[in-house]
Amino acid sequence: MSAAPHTRTEDVVEIVAGIAVPDPYRWLEGDASVPGEVADWQRAQAAYAEETLWSGHDRDAIRALVEHSHEGAWPELPRSGGGLWFRAQGGRLLVADEPYGAGRILLDLRRFDEPGGTAVLSWFAPSPDGAVLAVGVCTDGSEHNRVELVDVATGSLRDDAPPEPLHSSWGGGISWFPDSTGFAFLGLRSPTQDFRQVVYRRELGTRGPSAIEDVPIPDGSREYTRIQFSPDGRWAVAVHRVGTPFPVAVRDLSHPGTGWRPFLPPRPETVVGHIVGDRYVTVTDLDAPRRRLVAIPLDAEDPADPSGWTELVPEGEAVLRSVLPVGDALYLSEFHRTAARVRILDHDGAERGVVPLPGQGALAAPFFPLTGLAAESRDGSFVFAFSTLTTSWGVYRHRPGGALEVLQEPRIAIDATAELREATAADGTAIPYHVVRPRGAAAPAPVLISAYGAAGIPTLPQYQPDLAAVLSAGGTVVQAYLRGGGEFGSAWFRAADRERRGTRDGDLLAVAEDVLATGIAAPGRLALSGGSDGGLMCGNAITARPDLWCAVLPRAPLLDLVGGFRNPYLEFVIRKAWGDPEDPVDVARMIALSPYERVRPAEYPLLYVEAGANDPRCPPWQARKFVARMQAAQRGSAPILLHVYENAGHGSGTGHDVIVAQDAAWLACLLGALGLPDPVAPQR
Repeated sequence: MSAAPHTRTEDVVEIVAGIAVPDPYRWLEGDASVPGEVADWQRAQAAYAEETLWSGHDRDAIRALVEHSHEGAWPELPRSGGGLWFRAQGGRLLVADEPYGAGRILLDLRRFDEPGGTAVLSWFAPSPDGAVLAVGVCTDGSEHNRVELVDVATGSLRDDAPPEPLHSSWGGGISWFPDSTGFAFLGLRSPTQDFRQVVYRRELGTRGPSAIEDVPIPDGSREYTRIQFSPDGRWAVAVHRVGTPFPVAVRDLSHPGTGWRPFLPPRPETVVGHIVGDRYVTVTDLDAPRRRLVAIPLDAEDPADPSGWTELVPEGEAVLRSVLPVGDALYLSEFHRTAARVRILDHDGAERGVVPLPGQGALAAPFFPLTGLAAESRDGSFVFAFSTLTTSWGVYRHRPGGALEVLQEPRIAIDATAELREATAADGTAIPYHVVRPRGAAAPAPVLISAYGAAGIPTLPQYQPDLAAVLSAGGTVVQAYLRGGGEFGSAWFRAADRERRGTRDGDLLAVAEDVLATGIAAPGRLALSGGSDGGLMCGNAITARPDLWCAVLPRAPLLDLVGGFRNPYLEFVIRKAWGDPEDPVDVARMIALSPYERVRPAEYPLLYVEAGANDPRCPPWQARKFVARMQAAQRGSAPILLHVYENAGHGSGTGHDVIVAQDAAWLACLLGALGLPDPVAPQR
């Protein structure tokens, strides 16, 4: 077995808010897309990782299991327009008379493939009249996508698509005007790396640049904005902020001469919903950490005055997630102890029934509430995807007063059981976690902990292909619900936000120790994985308690907070979630929570870091620098590995073949660390 590639150091010290921060691997922030030392180092690390983690494994069997697990992956829901249904299927866009009708192929994404890059669908949106289909296309894994317009009658591409790229799909793609004559969208005004987003207005038939929509957002904000239109075309609402949205401005389109006027001022709370008649019906955590449902008059003289709001559903035991107008009803999604429920209400909040869900699991929804505002019901039905920890995604339809229709059965059912348990954090807080075991598995067992706990994003009991593959290979999975996430409302989120960010790391250690103490995990056979901000969690876990883990596997991770100050996108994220990069108190706290700064000589367990070469959120140099420092600090025998994948990003813009390759390598590494045998290829 070869040794890890040599990595040189430099005597670099940066002064940040008056604090000296050594950065010996700063040179690894260089561009690996051009020939040179960084590119050579990155390729050498990938080769070392591949040789090490695949040693003794059956690549074909592991890849076959991963491919099988991905057959149950989260589906793109069909969408309606003009009495037609549009759906994505196998890299193609189809149009039919029913959600999964035979239909015809409208667009094959392969026509957009580029040398070395596979076209990936970022989003799609049919016009209300069904005459034009807008499609977001990404070709390099970066999530940066362009709008393509398809004439539905002919299947030909129109030549009036906007030239401005979208940074990602987090704005929900485009928002069609109700009369189908054009759309609004959040695009980039400058080079992608500068992260300057503005709202554009685009009329069909326009050539050249799109018009900028003058939405009054807070000064200096780089946040995401989505425009919502009422079905009757009278109202437009601009919703601002991706994680904790609020309606920043409103416009009465029945008076063309009037522009946008401020609606709600920026506050830390979430106010996110839809236009229903002349009211904005919204889920909010204002004065209700588990959220309540209220209606705000769009023509109110002072819409920011809560005394003018009508409470439709008060705060209860369940955490309200989202509301969707469906015909003359409101479908209110919520979860209780992480499990999904959907109530059906009239427009005044009176309960009319519940949706009979197929089990204890989760509804598919985007990570961020703002993205979810792209959902709409044009045909008077509620179409949704649902899964559990052991059953893959099925697609269902429900109409007020009707029965549940199965549009697409789940493709995978794992013979496993799920049990909800609790650990106790240092401050006495109960931290729930699910234990998912193959049926009949003995305990203690080899265990993988998977967690996130950040940005108010709820981790829910839903099917995930990579975790399903672990279960199918005989491993036990623990999914932990740490503070910082949104599983139990905004108080749960804010308990590990900004100056309290370290709480999440303590919750993770409490779960790990409980899993060992109660005999769920065998000593020396406990592994950890997490992605993005969950990758930062992994970095802090391995540096704080290397003795707990047999392996730690961060994916597309954030690992160097101080270095992130120099990246426009990460600087935006860090200011939101951690603190002010110019405040010495905040900077000192961030240094203490930055894995790259925490590395010290020690005996570390196996570390395998996966990253994407075109990741716009956690650029690959974050992983390169951390791994270099860990390799230098390793005093044990376990390998410290890195693979930066080409044509890969943060996940959503990455092609299927690359994702399968990433998941297969990750699984091979995990099986070796946990002492599990290679799987038998699944039967077809």
